[in-house]
Amino acid sequence: MKNILRVVIPIVLVFFAFIYYREGLLPVNALNKTSKIFVIERGTPVQTIVKNLYKENLIRNEISFYILIKLKGIGNSLQAGDFRLNQSMSASQVAVALTKGSLDVWVTFIEGLRKEEIAQILAEKLSIPTVEFITAAQEGFLFPDTYLIPKDATVETVVLIFKNNFDRKYTNQMKDLAKQKELTDSQVVTLASLVEREAKSYPDRVRVASIMLRRLAMGMKLDIDATVQYALGYQNATHTWWKKNLTRVDLTVDSPYNTYTRAGLPPGPIGNPGLSAINAVLEASSSTPYLFYISNRDGTEMHYASTIKEHNQNIAQYLRR
Repeated sequence: MKNILRVVIPIVLVFFAFIYYREGLLPVNALNKTSKIFVIERGTPVQTIVKNLYKENLIRNEISFYILIKLKGIGNSLQAGDFRLNQSMSASQVAVALTKGSLDVWVTFIEGLRKEEIAQILAEKLSIPTVEFITAAQEGFLFPDTYLIPKDATVETVVLIFKNNFDRKYTNQMKDLAKQKELTDSQVVTLASLVEREAKSYPDRVRVASIMLRRLAMGMKLDIDATVQYALGYQNATHTWWKKNLTRVDLTVDSPYNTYTRAGLPPGPIGNPGLSAINAVLEASSSTPYLFYISNRDGTEMHYASTIKEHNQNIAQYLRR
């Protein structure tokens, strides 16, 4: 009898384990076809995805679903994004849906891009018409970030997504700081777009922004290369929007954005700055002792000067050797 039990009990346990597994793969409610959007954030572990599916009542059993995706070998194929699922779907249907591509597309925009560069990325990722986006978008307010954008988004939808994110990031407290400096929000963003192109580390950004504020207060020209690069526009030879090596002729280009020929701020931003550059402007002070700055050839270190003599010495030491 004991020998029979040793054989029968494992068989019974395996049978019930199989039934448990199979039951867990059935739809939560075969009659409920009401769709809901299930979102998977980038970098979410598989275990968390499974738990969230169970919490959202989209699968019957976490263990069964986890075994299923292991057996199918699709654990590493689950995609980030948002998916339209419903309770009438079996666990297998849910698993496959999560590997087929989301309703939206993750798109990342780094700091400092001009709107034409953003338009190129959108055209590649979402087939958004480049000219239409450039016409509708407001330079400087296309906040650099990673966005989840609907595949069927219109130009208006994408512009609104950018605007809403900027409005969230540029807080009322930041607006108050701008007012204390007697700067409009547009002036803050314009200055930040210059800082974004001119300095990398946050301390350097604050110093550079301070120099800009002091020069503006004194009526001096800003003399910023990035504004000339912006004015020159697309470079066919290098297929870039930012010319690397400016010539003396470039510095005389007739443009309201050329801060070598015109005093004051350019008429608008020259790109789209991130929070670091914006905060640097809000922290900056025109009482800085410096009036000049340069970066060394590889851009890793900034050098500051209070007088033109010191500035020329920095140029001779760090740029001409």
